[in-house]
Amino acid sequence: MGLRFVGSTLYAIAWTSGMTTSERSYYDRRAPEYDDWWLGTGLYAVRERPGWEAEVAQVQSVLANLPFHNVLDVACGTGFLTQHLRGTVVAVDQSWRMLKVARTRLHPPKVVQGDGLALPFRSANFECLCASHFYGHLRLAERQRFLVEARRVAAHVLIIDAGRHGQFGTEEVQQRVLKDGSQHSVYKRYFVAEQLAAELGGGEVLHAGYWFVAVLS
Repeated sequence: MGLRFVGSTLYAIAWTSGMTTSERSYYDRRAPEYDDWWLGTGLYAVRERPGWEAEVAQVQSVLANLPFHNVLDVACGTGFLTQHLRGTVVAVDQSWRMLKVARTRLHPPKVVQGDGLALPFRSANFECLCASHFYGHLRLAERQRFLVEARRVAAHVLIIDAGRHGQFGTEEVQQRVLKDGSQHSVYKRYFVAEQLAAELGGGEVLHAGYWFVAVLS
């Protein structure tokens, strides 16, 4: 593992399998337009997503009301959800460009560049590990590795991901397009809250909506 500091930010470079190289490249290139997905702007402005804004607000409320004060957010992206966590929050992402945006939202900006399957933290270092829209991009072996690693560093694990509804099946490889016209293949799963809780070995369903599910284990 290589460690380096840029300003007050620690970067721990430790790539394992996780997402494919092309998927990591996709999210790094997507950073400047990532919030469009949450806000319904840019390429998402023409999409009909009934109830989306209300559900986003509900998920944000779930995070704001967690009873934890020492949280690790894995695959934080631009920090769109991370900013609603309370207490001491450390944010991890593989993309420097994502973290560059996240640093402007988090106060203080405690961010780490690294791999979600090889977290550079001591065991039992956090009360809770939160992962939003990361678990659903992992294949079976990677999901198993991630959960072992998550439970090593945190007492509780909160998974927020995409709800399964009529538009999608359980899993698929999607062809996604960025504003520059580039196309990228991305593996994606969709969840029913109770099924996700069972997969995590049990847990409390904090949100079971059309667009999102959230389970605390």
